[in-house]
This record gives sequence, C-alpha cells and structure tokens, in this order.
Amino acid sequence: MDDKKANQEVTVVDIKMPFLSMVIFLVKLAIAAIPAMIILSIIFAILGAVFGGVFHSFLYSHGY
Repeated sequence: MDDKKANQEVTVVDIKMPFLSMVIFLVKLAIAAIPAMIILSIIFAILGAVFGGVFHSFLYSHGY
C-alpha cells in the first residue's frame, strides 16, 4: 500500500462556532432526541414483554 494512502491521525484542537449557532444546534439536537427516545422505549417495552413472558412461564412451569 502506498504511503500516500495510509491512515493519518488527526487531532482537533479548536472549533470556532458562534454562540447562537451552537444554541440552535443544541435545541435541534434536543428536539430530535424526543422521537428517538419514544422509539427506543417502545422497542425496550416489547423486548421486556417478550423476555418477561418467557422467564415467567419458565419459572412457573418448573414449580418455582
């Protein structure tokens, strides 16, 4: 492989971003997190119901 195509390490030292742009970005990030949390909570509820049913039936079928 060429030396030119080898991976190079990069270190970010500073990001210059205006304060208002940062605030707008963070507000958008917070708004985007709401549907993501709803979707994740639905997925975890489904998984919890499935595994809860499996373990519940396993325990009661073995007399515990």
